[in-house]
Amino acid sequence: MSALDQTLTRRAVAGGVAAAGAAAVMTTGSPAAAAPSTPVSANPASFLPADPLLHLLRRATFGPSPASIAEIRKLGASAWLDRQLNPSAVADKVVDGLLDRLPLCRLTTAQIRSQVSTGKLKQYSWDPMWQLGFAAVARAVWSERQLFEVMADFWGNHLNVTCPSGDVWDSRIDYDTTVIRKYALGKFSDLLKASARHPAMLTYLDNRFSSKAAPNENYGRELLELHTVGLAYTEADVTNAARLLTGLTVDNTTGGYRYDGNLHAVGAVRVLSFQHANASTTGGEAASLALLDYLALHPVTARRIVTKLCVRFVADEPPPALITALVKVYLDNKTAIAPVLRALFTSAEFAASRGAKTRTPLEDLAATVRTLGYGPATSGTKFLESLYWMARDAGQAPLFWGPPNGYPDVAAAWDSPSGLLVRWNFHISIAAGWWPDTLVKPAALATGMVGTLPATYGALIEAVSIRLLGIPPSAKQIAALAGFYGKTPASALKSTDPAVGWMFPYLMGMLLNSPSFALR
Repeated sequence: MSALDQTLTRRAVAGGVAAAGAAAVMTTGSPAAAAPSTPVSANPASFLPADPLLHLLRRATFGPSPASIAEIRKLGASAWLDRQLNPSAVADKVVDGLLDRLPLCRLTTAQIRSQVSTGKLKQYSWDPMWQLGFAAVARAVWSERQLFEVMADFWGNHLNVTCPSGDVWDSRIDYDTTVIRKYALGKFSDLLKASARHPAMLTYLDNRFSSKAAPNENYGRELLELHTVGLAYTEADVTNAARLLTGLTVDNTTGGYRYDGNLHAVGAVRVLSFQHANASTTGGEAASLALLDYLALHPVTARRIVTKLCVRFVADEPPPALITALVKVYLDNKTAIAPVLRALFTSAEFAASRGAKTRTPLEDLAATVRTLGYGPATSGTKFLESLYWMARDAGQAPLFWGPPNGYPDVAAAWDSPSGLLVRWNFHISIAAGWWPDTLVKPAALATGMVGTLPATYGALIEAVSIRLLGIPPSAKQIAALAGFYGKTPASALKSTDPAVGWMFPYLMGMLLNSPSFALR
């Protein structure tokens, strides 16, 4: 874990203990009840259960849920991973039903334009894009195809096209469907070529306006710097890439992709070690695709893609040996991503990385609903909109990042007291059912979480912690949390006590505020 990760963890430890401790002081008058139980220099892995199945769930999904825990314990890690890598075989009835409530979120460019022509939608309407954002929340929280959704989020950031954004009002939904989601577990070369020929990317990075008379370098530069080889290019490489990519444009009548040879700049080009005669306007598209294949298979691209995957799933500073091993898997499999993921999740380095990742705001939000086991509202979409705005308040509304580099995926980027406070507020709000107030949850939260009520406060706190975090608190932490209710761990628990009634959500909230939940 990096020093910055450790800083965030220390802040979470101090803040989490302080939240419980301050309440303990107010209710008992005893500062001793607030004493930290774990030194802030503790190994972050100590805050998490050692169970390798839970470790896999924390990394390969948006957070363990009661159902996913039961499933992986039944199947085992290998079979569970096989199932997740074959998402088309996984039924996703809950999310399918939710998407039916968002009828605009899966429209093609042609369908959006048709609805504009018939008056069902206003031209330039952002409604479809807003619905796509709400759908992203629904998928992250309730999809059974969790690894697929994590990878859709990963590629959506790597090949970012801001959503909502005015210029892609008609094409951004189709980009999500036919590019990001279609190839999320396929070959990167196919994904890159699909992106390069999609109106959303061509519009977002200005290639639709590029011509032989005035080549626009925006897409050519980001193709090299962000999508493939990183900073391993020269200005001449950018110029030549931009020239070669002229002609890849958008049909202004239909809004669809088209290649226009009249816009294509002919003449020999060299980009890195790729060379092409580029002798004719009719061959310009094929030449562009050849460049994209070359870049996808470039060893530097392989290292960048693999490194980003390791940052997402292993550690903010991933082990060099793992990166090197996975680069070989990527190249041996001609950019196929599923073999890379399989090798990553079964590596010794992954197994040893417990505690080395911290949840981003979106991951934290989705994991909150998932670990609570709350279901979607039985009708409407206001609850999805509420969750979306919570994510936006925390700084990470799905698909909303403005620059082309996508949301950051390391703890340091999200390390702020104000950001932590936003998370703590939505923990208690969701747990208590204050906002959103229509999620399906147990009528009696305490028994819904732990079944038969334990005999003592200490047993209740331990049971709820194991249920939500997979790990029991220390004795001192239990004492501090019991002190919040003006009790000791040994105090008898009655079914009429506020601790299992209106005050129970505060226990869930304080546990969700802990490092054991902040860490992924």
